[in-house]
Amino acid sequence: MRLSRYFLPVLKETPSEAQIASHRLMLRAGMIRQQAAGIYSWLPLGFKVLRRIEEIVHQEQVRAGHIPLLMPTLQPADLWRESGRYDDYGEEMLRIQDRHKRDLLYGPTNEEMITDIFRTHVGSYRDLPLTLYHIQWKFRDEIRPRFGVMRGREFLMKDGYNFDIDKDAALHAYNRHMVAYLRTYERMGLTAIPMRAASGPIGGDNTHEFLVLASTGESEVFYDTAVTDLKLGARKVDYDNRDEVSAICEEFTSLYARTDETHDEAAFAAVPEARRKVGRGIEVGQIFYFGTKYSEPMGATVVTPDGSRVPVHMGSHGIGVSRLVGAIIEASHDDRGIIWPEGVTPFHAGIVNLKQGDSATGGVCDQLVAGLEAAGLAPLYDDREERAGAKFATMDLIGLPWRITVGPRGLASGKVELTCRRSGESDEMSPEAAVERLREIYAHH
Repeated sequence: MRLSRYFLPVLKETPSEAQIASHRLMLRAGMIRQQAAGIYSWLPLGFKVLRRIEEIVHQEQVRAGHIPLLMPTLQPADLWRESGRYDDYGEEMLRIQDRHKRDLLYGPTNEEMITDIFRTHVGSYRDLPLTLYHIQWKFRDEIRPRFGVMRGREFLMKDGYNFDIDKDAALHAYNRHMVAYLRTYERMGLTAIPMRAASGPIGGDNTHEFLVLASTGESEVFYDTAVTDLKLGARKVDYDNRDEVSAICEEFTSLYARTDETHDEAAFAAVPEARRKVGRGIEVGQIFYFGTKYSEPMGATVVTPDGSRVPVHMGSHGIGVSRLVGAIIEASHDDRGIIWPEGVTPFHAGIVNLKQGDSATGGVCDQLVAGLEAAGLAPLYDDREERAGAKFATMDLIGLPWRITVGPRGLASGKVELTCRRSGESDEMSPEAAVERLREIYAHH
């Protein structure tokens, strides 16, 4: 993509309403535009990151054996009356009527609707286990939306729902989600710690939140620092193997990690003092097991092998897809701008032409674009008639992990400069070697 043909409305000044780094940088980098309080348009650069995150979530859900569908944003109120949540949910729910005076709501979550789908089409234990999920826009009417996409009213969310014959099977689904989430966040360059949490209006006994450590986090967290060293890495996981999946969950939850809502001072005191840490975290996902909370009142039952009919055991599992964009920036930025991890970057590399209009530098830039695209990578070529400092500032602001600089001095010896955004380190090499280096780097992402 040539920057001269792209829509990237970067801002030189910091908007006064932006209180935290992610909000400030997303506005300055031309990623979002506020349309109303807590409601944003996603501009091209922000939309690319959003789609990359969404794709990683899809891939890891499918890898875990979960099946995608899509439910509507508007839901009939009668479904929520069946479950008993319509009046309990509070003013965060946007309640509306259509022209026929039928009560509707803009969905904040989908437990009722997915239960209705299940009870309509599934009636036998032979159809279990079953986990369905979707990635869809939600609305919660926050009393004070703030912090940009981190605390907006409209947001993109992955929510999944498991249906199982009994509690043991449902807890395996819970564990499966925990492992899938750990891998999802790692692929995004994040350390997201599963912490024992409170269930809130979703309900249920078993629940963990996944929190990314950041000074701007809304939750106070207490944890054993050893938990930040745990990684799934490249290990293969058999999601059907209950013992294997359970062992991974035990590995990641046996060390102390709690939000302030569930903090246990006595248990925390048992952690070695040098590893005891109090900080703040950004919630980026949560998993719940709630048994028959929805299946009983809504009649979601299956016939068992002995011919009896029982309500299914359920859980729900969410990832804040749009919130993750902000969380990644909070965890990965400096005073010059965003630093995207390779797994979610909107473009894989930026190309800066230091002498626009020169046939030699222009030719090499075109060669680099063609080589990177042939390697399956997406470059952003800054071909604007701008001074070098302005081009570098734009690249730093939008945070592409790698930059290739092409100038007459380097080309005199057949070299371009490859720079890592995170470390600032640069290497001179041939254009072909730069393409190959980036191809190798991204082969692992």
